[in-house]
Amino acid sequence: MTPDGTSHDLRADGLALAYDGRRVVEGLDLAVPNGQVTVIVGPNACGKSTLLRSFARLLRPDAGIVTLDGTDVHRLPTRRLAMVVGLLPQQPIAPEGITVGDLVGRGRFPRQGLFRQWSAEDEAAVASALRSTDTLHLAARPVDELSGGQRQRVWIAMALAQETDILLLDEPTTFLDVTHQIEVLDLLHELNRERGVTIVMVLHDLNLAARYADHLVVMANGRIVVEGAPAAVITREVIAEAFGLEALVAPDPVSGSPMVVPMGRFHSLRTEASAASAVSVRPHVEG
Repeated sequence: MTPDGTSHDLRADGLALAYDGRRVVEGLDLAVPNGQVTVIVGPNACGKSTLLRSFARLLRPDAGIVTLDGTDVHRLPTRRLAMVVGLLPQQPIAPEGITVGDLVGRGRFPRQGLFRQWSAEDEAAVASALRSTDTLHLAARPVDELSGGQRQRVWIAMALAQETDILLLDEPTTFLDVTHQIEVLDLLHELNRERGVTIVMVLHDLNLAARYADHLVVMANGRIVVEGAPAAVITREVIAEAFGLEALVAPDPVSGSPMVVPMGRFHSLRTEASAASAVSVRPHVEG
């Protein structure tokens, strides 16, 4: 729930999604927990991004329905949907020559009425989004001159400027080094905790997913294998079923969340006891 008490119900019921007649998602039910961080994980081509696109009304279901507050998203006025649900797709494309400031400013379009002029509120929202993503110093730069990591942070800034109650992000840490991955995920965590924004994102890194998720959804072959709190969801059996991967699961020494340690063909001969001891180190705390 957002600070102003707003609550939304975003869900999929009996959802089937297809590309070119080929089913990618089949018979899927998912109620997005309001006011929480939901992370969707799974192997490549399992339907994660496709599901996110359906929530944003970019893909019409073959069967089933996606609803926002009980209404089919395909029946909602575009502006109404855009004021509640924001999407950062996997590979967004910026208009040629557009500057960072102008691109982030486009996040305010859903809040611009037919005759409404650019306001001080819009200016503040854009500046805040730029500062939050450490891109304020890039405001005058053309987007196509930026590095991949810089562009990714600028797109996140545009999504933040939209100020929606629900934010969908498809692999928001793509192209980012580990420092900026953590900064972006910390930013989204803060956005959720301080403003009550419901976050739904697709991540590939299982350990970051387990660390930042309140609700974790594991998908495979177009279906949900299991969902729930990371501690209950991330098990050796689930990793084997969803990813076909032999792995050790141990507590993350920093967060206490589940940490997945892949075995692999060349590193699976160590005993589990010695492997567990290798990941059970706790950081030194001076007393």
